[in-house]
Formats: sequence, C-alpha cells, structure tokens
Amino acid sequence: MNDRQRDYFRAKLLAWKEEILRESKLTLQALQEENVNHPDLADRASSETDRAIELRARDRQRKLISKIDAALLRIEDNTYGYCEETGEPISLKRLEARPIATLSVEAQERHEKREKVYRDE
Repeated sequence: MNDRQRDYFRAKLLAWKEEILRESKLTLQALQEENVNHPDLADRASSETDRAIELRARDRQRKLISKIDAALLRIEDNTYGYCEETGEPISLKRLEARPIATLSVEAQERHEKREKVYRDE
C-alpha cells in the first residue's frame, strides 16, 4: 500500500470515527432531554424499549470505535491492509467496503466456515 492510499484510508477512518462520536453526543442529549415520566404504562414501556435499543446501538458503535482506532494504529505501523492470518495484502475493494478489515476475503470465509461448524455441533 502506498502513502496516498494510507492517507486516504486514514482520512476515511477518522471521518467515520468523528461521525460516530457526533451521533453519540446527539443521542446522549436526546436521552437527557427525553427524561419524561409517562403516565401511561404502555407509553413508558415503549419509551424504555426505544431507550434500550438506542443504548445497545451506541455500545456497538463504541466497540466499532476501538476497531477504528486499531486500524489507525495499523496504518501508523505499516501493517494496515495486510491479512492477519496469511500476511497477504487485503484487496482495496474490501478495504473500501470495510476499512477496519483485518482478514482477506478468503481468510474471512474460512473463519466464518469454522465458526459455523463449531456452532452447529
């Protein structure tokens, strides 16, 4: 991977992280402002369900941020874009679609097949 490609993916990852952080701040603000006590039990239950779903989504995004940070570190140490399993380059098309990818398509498919076999047993 050349310097221009690394710079491109660094910018892409940083923009993605910034967007997630901005959305998280908006969610926190909305949750704080919505702290309304609903007199109707159905409304209260619906509100609590919405809140739980939103918090689960934010937790997934928190985990995604750690993967983005790990990808940024790999860019800095020049291991970004290489499969952790085989050491072969990950295709640019795959990195464009999933910039945090750590496995090539082939290695990911093998990993998922092994997962499926163990899960089915």
